[in-house]
Amino acid sequence: MTTPTVTPYKQLRRPLDDRILAGVCSGIGRYLAVDPVLVRVGFVVLAALTWGAAVLAYPIAWFLMPEEPAPPAPPWRDPADPSWGQPPTAP
Repeated sequence: MTTPTVTPYKQLRRPLDDRILAGVCSGIGRYLAVDPVLVRVGFVVLAALTWGAAVLAYPIAWFLMPEEPAPPAPPWRDPADPSWGQPPTAP
């Protein structure tokens, strides 16, 4: 049995590449398909309007949102291969 490569729904995850602190705002931005900078600015405005109470939501979201899975490692090349010292070619 094979596992599907594409999930049938969007997943709220913290990305590995576009982080400032923990990736919460970036993950929310990607989930909502908006620029993460807008989410960050909105979070700062919300924190100012609630006298800092919204800042408590950030560590909670950090704890609850899973990270994206790491990309797969490149395939290992056998040193016995005659082309081992050369860069890999595109298929």
